[in-house]
Amino acid sequence: MASCPSQRAIIAFILLSASACSGKGGYQAPPLAMPTVAFSAPNQGLTINLGQAVTLAWASTGATSCSATTSASGGGSFSGTQSGSGMQSVVPTATGSYTYTLDCMGMGGNAVVSTPTVKVNMSILGMLAASGSLTMIGPTPDAVEHGGNPYGLAIAPVTAGLITAGDLVVCNFNDGATNTQGKGTTIVGLHPVAGAMPYRIALGGDLEGCNALTMLPDDSISAAAYMANKNPLVSAGGVIGSPFSSDTFGSPWGEAFVAAKGGAPAALYVSNISGAIDRITLNGDVQTAFTEIAKGFCGSGAPGALFGPAGLTYDASIDTLYIVDTSSASVVAFAGVSNIGADGVVVNGQCSAAPPTPALTFSGASASAARVIAHGAPLVTPLSAALLADGDLVVGNADINIPADQTPNLMIEVSPSLPGGFVGMPYQADTTGVAGALFGIATALDADGNQIIYFNDDNANAVMKLSL
Repeated sequence: MASCPSQRAIIAFILLSASACSGKGGYQAPPLAMPTVAFSAPNQGLTINLGQAVTLAWASTGATSCSATTSASGGGSFSGTQSGSGMQSVVPTATGSYTYTLDCMGMGGNAVVSTPTVKVNMSILGMLAASGSLTMIGPTPDAVEHGGNPYGLAIAPVTAGLITAGDLVVCNFNDGATNTQGKGTTIVGLHPVAGAMPYRIALGGDLEGCNALTMLPDDSISAAAYMANKNPLVSAGGVIGSPFSSDTFGSPWGEAFVAAKGGAPAALYVSNISGAIDRITLNGDVQTAFTEIAKGFCGSGAPGALFGPAGLTYDASIDTLYIVDTSSASVVAFAGVSNIGADGVVVNGQCSAAPPTPALTFSGASASAARVIAHGAPLVTPLSAALLADGDLVVGNADINIPADQTPNLMIEVSPSLPGGFVGMPYQADTTGVAGALFGIATALDADGNQIIYFNDDNANAVMKLSL
């Protein structure tokens, strides 16, 4: 009958050979445990649009190393050595169905686990371009004053005064008497149905050069009046007020409203041809503070060919303000914009160069909050933007000094997540061949949750609707 070695010998034997004597009644070492690994996100099948990110989160036990793979290259970059537990954002670069796999090694072997399938559909603009239809809502010239060339566009949040919830609110950049760019003084509304006719909301000198607007929760309209160098607030009843008359503007050129959230007060953001971005802090419709949060964007030109920070668009889900920089053909993101203080971002616009200027760089206390998410072609003097349902932006080109080989009147989808920013193919929103048709853009969802894109077409002097 075999005998087991002494206890001291057992320990040495285990250390040397990872096994033990197994005779009857003797000591037997337990088997080494297999590692475990599991994805906690996504934990079920997921469908996203091209340009969106997938968050992968996982945890393991008993693993000494893990290796990642993606089922196909279009699924994005998830590969190589990974920690035993972690989280990573992955951005697919092509439509298709993908899984993400971890192979984790341990003393007892290896464990392999894959995510549920992630399906990547076409981008929103791509789906609308492929399957949508273009409808004219109605003309924008004021019925009496006749000024046209619509620039600013917003969607009314509620019914109040002259305005019905869902109405399209437009400001005209040209006057009716001379059709001069920058001399427009009218704001009109249209019901969002084909064949709508404009009704006047406001007319006045304080609106001269109205080029952008945004709406407050009570249907008040904050308007960027370039020529008047003012930022009037128009009531839902059409009364033009001047609550921000003590503020110093530099030819307002963009507008965005931010609702109060999480202890942060409501605010208006105003961009200026001077290159500054201002925050007007609000309590209701009353200003409580005025702060220049950024400076240094390039501004130049004259009405009809103006370059400056424009197309202000706010994403409340991530407290990010997007700026369309016409001079450098860029889209810029200011993350955590509610926390940016006075001149927190200083932009190096390299304004000594004629447009298109070089790519932007940033300094200042909040420089880390600013980044360029898209730059260069197919952007050609971009001017307007709006937020899509999935967090991407739709951006419209103004086509100032458009190259001969560039297609005019393009809408471009831009993703804050996708490297390089550009998603899918651009959409030609006006096919007349006459450049410079696209200005204000606004977005909404239909009753079935499908994306709608409204935009001003200056060639037609009308508001258009792109929808499924």
